[in-house]
Amino acid sequence: MKLLRFGPAGHEKPGLLDANGVIRDLSSVIDDVAGGALLPGSLARLRDIKPETLPTAPAGSRIGPCVGHVGKIICVGLNYSDHAKESNMAIPTEPILFMKPTSSICGPYDEVEIPIGGEKTDWEVELGVVIGKTAKYVSKERAREHVAGYCVVNDVSERAFQLERGGQWDKGKGHDTFAPIGPWLVTADEVGDPQNLDMWLEVDGHRFQNGSTRTMIFDVAMLISYISQFMTLQPGDIIATGTPPGVGLGQNPPLYLKSGQTMRLSIAGLGEQQQTTVPSKLPLQ
Repeated sequence: MKLLRFGPAGHEKPGLLDANGVIRDLSSVIDDVAGGALLPGSLARLRDIKPETLPTAPAGSRIGPCVGHVGKIICVGLNYSDHAKESNMAIPTEPILFMKPTSSICGPYDEVEIPIGGEKTDWEVELGVVIGKTAKYVSKERAREHVAGYCVVNDVSERAFQLERGGQWDKGKGHDTFAPIGPWLVTADEVGDPQNLDMWLEVDGHRFQNGSTRTMIFDVAMLISYISQFMTLQPGDIIATGTPPGVGLGQNPPLYLKSGQTMRLSIAGLGEQQQTTVPSKLPLQ
């Protein structure tokens, strides 16, 4: 089952993608693809719905972030050994965790801003894990029982802020539009093994990242169990599980995004994103 949200930013409606690729409006069934709607029982009820009985979304509707009212985004750094190597950083012995603020979330086709003062804005295709059942001190063996589904995440990063401004990664990860998610939340039953998904990212048609979740250092089950030892994971929380090699920081010489470029990225079975980069502007006073 592929769940999504469609409509203007801040006013998205819940939807379902049917077998023919038509977006069906779930507004009469759930308020949003968020929170309680992601619990196992709720997902089971959604699976029983015949999509053809639902109205279609208006043609040309914007696709928004696939999860609403996200509580937190927990990210895992250097979770692919080749990416750690290209970043000139040690391979971690435990997961490296940092957070992206929910204000950084945007839709999978929305524009991505280059921050004011940013010099080294970078791309990162990542598997997103969407929590569907509260997880606290869970075992690795039971961890995947807490997953509602998976989605594509672009963990956009401003490396100068991340690595050259005091050593706090969050500074380089939190700009508005730095977390495109979607287009779909694909439920766990449809994805199957999350450790066998090919993934790629292109900039202006050139493929920089071409990897697979098979090469994660810490797999999805371990990450859920590990993170749940430090904080409670709640329905709608998202774990961004790390990126394979091929980021701009790892090019020789390093290569970073400029305004007017286009990123395309995808993970097998989870859909494709596309964003154009634009300069950030000061808000109106």
